[in-house]
Amino acid sequence: MNNAQINLAQNISAHAAARYWRATLARDSRADGSFVLAVRSTRIYCRPSCPARRPLRRNVTFFRTREEAEKQGYRPCLRCRPNEISGSVALVQRAAGHLAESSEEGVRLGTLARTLGTTQATLRRAFLQVTGLNPRELAEALRIKKFKAMLRSGKSITDALYETGYGSSSRVYERSNAQLGMTPGAYRKGGQGMKIGYSIAKSPLGKVLVAATERGVSAVYLGDAENTLVAELRKEYPRAEIAPATDSFQRWVREIVQRIEGKQPRLELPLDLQATAFQRRVWQELQRIPRGRTRTYAQVARSLGRPKAVRAVARACATNPVSIVVPCHRVIREDGALAGYRWGLSRKEQLLAQERAARD
Repeated sequence: MNNAQINLAQNISAHAAARYWRATLARDSRADGSFVLAVRSTRIYCRPSCPARRPLRRNVTFFRTREEAEKQGYRPCLRCRPNEISGSVALVQRAAGHLAESSEEGVRLGTLARTLGTTQATLRRAFLQVTGLNPRELAEALRIKKFKAMLRSGKSITDALYETGYGSSSRVYERSNAQLGMTPGAYRKGGQGMKIGYSIAKSPLGKVLVAATERGVSAVYLGDAENTLVAELRKEYPRAEIAPATDSFQRWVREIVQRIEGKQPRLELPLDLQATAFQRRVWQELQRIPRGRTRTYAQVARSLGRPKAVRAVARACATNPVSIVVPCHRVIREDGALAGYRWGLSRKEQLLAQERAARD
């Protein structure tokens, strides 16, 4: 039997198998737990995000669960431990619930592990497997998310500080600036007074939303549904005047679509972004990465003269609002694997492939 026949026998359509293979090539951790890939030549099955070298497609078949793979005689990979992932997901979900409810600024890993009836090592490994973050980083992300929601709802900064457990205003200004791109006071205004026009175009990666003020491009979002992209923009700037754009910046939209297609940049695109000084430095450094090339997070940090700021660089990439223009897709992990990308690892993989093909 060939791959298609095997997968159909397992009630996996050709379309689903193709999607699974794309996730496998991208090492997409978000697909972990939704299927496993089994390698017939080794009789081993893995998670989609396994860091091991990718097998040949003709040697791979897919199973929806690890139990199905084991019934067919496959053994779990000792490197990615796919037999642990379902338990890891459940453990992280429970931990995230505790962290979201906590109003403490610090995270005591030992206390959290004891509450959940597990060990610190197991908990830390589960977090890295499922989210790519350690518990402290996820707790901070959840706290910032709660803080942002409170500001958007109209609560005062003082009340939001108190209810999210920040010990002082200086701490929240220090930490939230890196994720809000502006001071909490400015963010609370939700873009009040801003006039943002947007346009949506088709691209090889699906729909692309380009939003701009009269000064320059403020957002470039990728997705499949227009209403979802517009909702994302309105969510980020709930008090701004947002409306479909006139033809005034269609040339910017065409330029961005051409870049998505892998073509050489033709226009110098002006940007109108609210960001911290560090974010701006990172984004400027990303714009220096040649088309068709990649850099690791550590290389970017070293180029900024901040070799220990690898995680801060990763956060700046994750909060980049103008994908394509600031090419955060060109930053990869130290082991060469693709790391998280807001618009999906398959899009990141396709962007890099198109740029390499255009360069060659």
